[in-house]
Amino acid sequence: MSNVFRELLKKVGSGNHTGENLTRAEAATATKMMLQGEAKPAQIGAFLIAHRIRRPTGEELAGMLDAYEELGPKLQPIASARPAMVLGIPYDGRTRTAPISPVTALLLGTAGQPVVIHGGDRLPTKYGLPLIEIWQGLGVDWTALPLAKTQQVFEQTNIGFIYIPLHFPLTNTIWEYRDQLGKRPPLATMELIWCPYAGDAHIVAGFVHPPTETMFRVALELRKVHKYTLIKGLEGSCDLPRDRTAIIALSQTPQEIERLLLSPHDYGITSKNVPLGSTAELLTQIQEVLAGQPGELMQTALWNGGFYLWRSGICSDMPSGLSKAAELLHNGAVATKLQELRQSLSECH
Repeated sequence: MSNVFRELLKKVGSGNHTGENLTRAEAATATKMMLQGEAKPAQIGAFLIAHRIRRPTGEELAGMLDAYEELGPKLQPIASARPAMVLGIPYDGRTRTAPISPVTALLLGTAGQPVVIHGGDRLPTKYGLPLIEIWQGLGVDWTALPLAKTQQVFEQTNIGFIYIPLHFPLTNTIWEYRDQLGKRPPLATMELIWCPYAGDAHIVAGFVHPPTETMFRVALELRKVHKYTLIKGLEGSCDLPRDRTAIIALSQTPQEIERLLLSPHDYGITSKNVPLGSTAELLTQIQEVLAGQPGELMQTALWNGGFYLWRSGICSDMPSGLSKAAELLHNGAVATKLQELRQSLSECH
């Protein structure tokens, strides 16, 4: 099998003049061989860094997603009038700006919008603050919950978390390569649009570099995914920035993309990202938001909550989304959802 992989490595690692892109099927094969340990360690390291230098194509990302779909876990469909929102957030976490995704997930779940998140612990290359630690700080520990129990929580609360070290252990060895190489391989790009949900889904992914958006769109269209939202977000996440106009691509039909430019100024949101201090400080800020207290993180919560309530179809426009987000945060409904989530997890342990 290592001879098969060597031929794939030669294609991506031969330089500008003689190198070739992988086909979708070849990219799927290469990904499966790396995850299943059929390629030799030297080959895997060489492939990851060569592919990083050359950059992946949308077709290659589609093949990688095919492999993850075949080998990876999936939450099963739940009864819902809306597609589940799958939030794709960089697994290596945040280091500069305060994440708001857990609050966004709670807010959406409160409003009846299913949300699926996926990720792990502090991972290379940034070793930033991961979502799993924020959830733990809020009294929600997903790390010991088998997939069947996670399914139960998802059905009861509209919120599910695929914890990759437990639910997708085939990926664990790849993290050692990421650490040793010191660079994100294209797998990290693909993970942002991975969908570990077997039902109707709305893919939401963040990106930093504009070419990534094009790769995402090609990959998703090849896989016949037509409901997605792509955001030039904070540190590559799907958290909307407040210090600049948010650049967003919204899928409308298989052939039509709407370019949305959202300025905080236009909606009375102050233009300042909340810096990330210690985890304890962030958790205090989140608790204040859940208690309905004003502050900079509340502004971030409203800005993101309003957008996602609108984009999910729960609210008809941004102003009504912002009003609904404020109502749910100030009347205690989102805090109640957190208590419900804690209770659901405690019953499933």
